[in-house]
Amino acid sequence: MERFEAYLRRIPDPHQRAQMAAVLEWVEGRFPKLSPRLAWNQPVFTNHGTFIIGFARTPEYLAVVPEAPGVARFRREIAEAGCAASGQEVRLGWDAPVPYGLLEQLIAFNVADKAACRTFWRVVQ
Repeated sequence: MERFEAYLRRIPDPHQRAQMAAVLEWVEGRFPKLSPRLAWNQPVFTNHGTFIIGFARTPEYLAVVPEAPGVARFRREIAEAGCAASGQEVRLGWDAPVPYGLLEQLIAFNVADKAACRTFWRVVQ
């Protein structure tokens, strides 16, 4: 979590800061082989140099960015978790419980789906 401390300190709302910290700590604990880093001033996790998942804070929600294939693959599960999604992001309301099961599915899917990927982003044909 040390890598994200400066980022977290810039979140003015204490509840949002605590929730973002909890999510980032959970990812680091559950997926210790992923590499945490800041990119575009946002927390992201990579695996062998390829993007796996990113997170962004807005005043309205915590954005989870697993790339479009992850959003498409888990559209039903996203809706069942009470979350909204579009394009490449899933939106988690600040006042709702974090759907860790959904996060685990999104991350595990990207790790497996991008196991042979040699680029940061998926190359869409």
